[in-house]
Amino acid sequence: MNAILMEAAAGGLGGWGIIALYAVFIAGMFWLMSRPQKKEQKRLQALMESLAVGDTIKTTSGFYGMVIDITDDTVIVEFGNNKNCRIPMDKAAITDVEKPDEE
Repeated sequence: MNAILMEAAAGGLGGWGIIALYAVFIAGMFWLMSRPQKKEQKRLQALMESLAVGDTIKTTSGFYGMVIDITDDTVIVEFGNNKNCRIPMDKAAITDVEKPDEE
């Protein structure tokens, strides 16, 4: 009995025990690092599902515009006061959506 306690106190995990400990540690770190990315993906997916004509959007390049038309992968956005400045954009370029005030 005393020999077993002495071996455990002297680091009796062995080679496979240390490998298993490292594997658990690496898996835990991977899980902790992937959580914020998954949360952001869910937020952006909900944002794209709520996108409607007339919403004001912000693009990844920092431009603000109003949504004129929506298709599967693209949106047509009107920028500035010039009503002729309409540009088709990829939905992935949208970072923020602001709904118009209902008054």
